[in-house]
Amino acid sequence: EQEDGLMWGFQLWVNLPAKDKMTAPRYQDIGPERIPVARPTEGVEVKVIAGEFGGVTGPVAEIVTQPIYLDIAVQPGASVTIPLPEGHAGFAYVFDGKDVDVAGQPLARSEMAVLSRDGDLRIAGRDTAARVLLVAGHPLNEAVTRYGPFVMNTPEEIHQAIADFRAGKF
Repeated sequence: EQEDGLMWGFQLWVNLPAKDKMTAPRYQDIGPERIPVARPTEGVEVKVIAGEFGGVTGPVAEIVTQPIYLDIAVQPGASVTIPLPEGHAGFAYVFDGKDVDVAGQPLARSEMAVLSRDGDLRIAGRDTAARVLLVAGHPLNEAVTRYGPFVMNTPEEIHQAIADFRAGKF
């Protein structure tokens, strides 16, 4: 929640492997009261939405890409190192505050860093408090074709999904 009383809300859609694309969709609505918090060091609070951090496990579970989804709040001068599973790819997005260091690079509000697959990630507060979304998962390494809300592996599958939608199959 922001100081002005407004609440942030983010929605994350996870791509599935080709073999699982036609399974029934599953939506997990996670209210703020269900999100556990880790406090690994003074000046750092980590809300664990998916995955595990600091002995805390998030409520989003049973997703094939084994996502890590963290809301990290850092106070000025505070820092935290987040261990990422080997091979995970992802991004860090600054959604509140003016600036923060992500892997040694300064980021301002509304900026995003694409993460490499080389392990631990250090996030450090600079002159103001900041909040960062950290999202990472096991890459599928498959072709992606998208159109509107449809995400498939080939253009032919997109055409079929549109036809199925128009026919009322989902």
